[in-house]
Amino acid sequence: MTGYKVAVVGATGAVGTKMIEMLEQSTLPIAEVKLLASARSAGQTRKVNGVEVVIEELVPDSFTGVDIALFSAGGGISKQFAPEAVKRGAVVVDNTSAFRMTDGVPLVVPEVNREALKRHKGIIANPNCSTIQMMVALEPIRKAAGLKRIIVSTYQAVSGAGAKAMEELKRETLAYLDGTPKDQLNPEILPCGGDKKHYPIAFNALPQIDVFADEDYTYEEWKMINETHKIMEDDQINVAATCVRVPVFSGHSESVYIETEQELTVAEIKDLLAGAPGVVLEDDPSQQIYPQALNAVGKKETFVGRIRRDLHVKNGYHLWIVSDNLLKGAAWNSVQIAETLHEMQLVGVK
Repeated sequence: MTGYKVAVVGATGAVGTKMIEMLEQSTLPIAEVKLLASARSAGQTRKVNGVEVVIEELVPDSFTGVDIALFSAGGGISKQFAPEAVKRGAVVVDNTSAFRMTDGVPLVVPEVNREALKRHKGIIANPNCSTIQMMVALEPIRKAAGLKRIIVSTYQAVSGAGAKAMEELKRETLAYLDGTPKDQLNPEILPCGGDKKHYPIAFNALPQIDVFADEDYTYEEWKMINETHKIMEDDQINVAATCVRVPVFSGHSESVYIETEQELTVAEIKDLLAGAPGVVLEDDPSQQIYPQALNAVGKKETFVGRIRRDLHVKNGYHLWIVSDNLLKGAAWNSVQIAETLHEMQLVGVK
């Protein structure tokens, strides 16, 4: 069969599993899918298009003969093995933060800046999940009227912190409902596995995603700021972010306030979004129709609603943006990049 040899790095993780699903649904011509993971997962099998595929241990030579490598096994693994993949002729689409702000590495949301792929030198970065859905929704507006300011507050699902965080939410919820006091829930992961303290996520909202950094913004908040500037190629847009983890398994929600350069009516914004690639407009307050995280799970699109004019600021608008963080926020965007590389003839079959 003619097609690409595609490797999935981190094949047993939450995102890696979704990457396999997205490859099965992809228009990308695929001859073979190679599954790579740590030594402890080697020898396990996963079904790909109904065929059992043995998971192999990730080593540098794993990429011999590979055309496209999708990485989602942590930044350290990407930094170590992505250059090895490129050295062996593969194009890497990396879903970690390892290369997002590296000069010369395109940071790509296909609906927004696919032309940036022409500048790739072997590695392409997949943006942060919360940034991706915001970019998909705001790009049509930016194109039509410009953007001066973005203020975003996120309501992020625990799946963004991995499968163990999802288990922590489930365990804590059951324990709390069974009468366990909150100070005996014994959280181990959230808000951030690498920080000093951990707090329950069940029936809670944690205004910390990743560790705190400059100006008391978390790294997650800085990612949204810096990645927006890079993707839109405009560091004059004023961006502020507050990122919050909520007790939802999957599906990130965002309250986004924007100020545009030129005035638009709400109807014009709705028309722009209704015709935008990757966007589904769900906005009819009279019928209580608006995007919901639960409804977005398992879908590739970004859902936008609650669009309304700010009452006090000219050219100010509010939007509610929802997407499946494991799909459009990670696995689907990665596979979409691979499809776009193929469409643009920027990757070849060995």
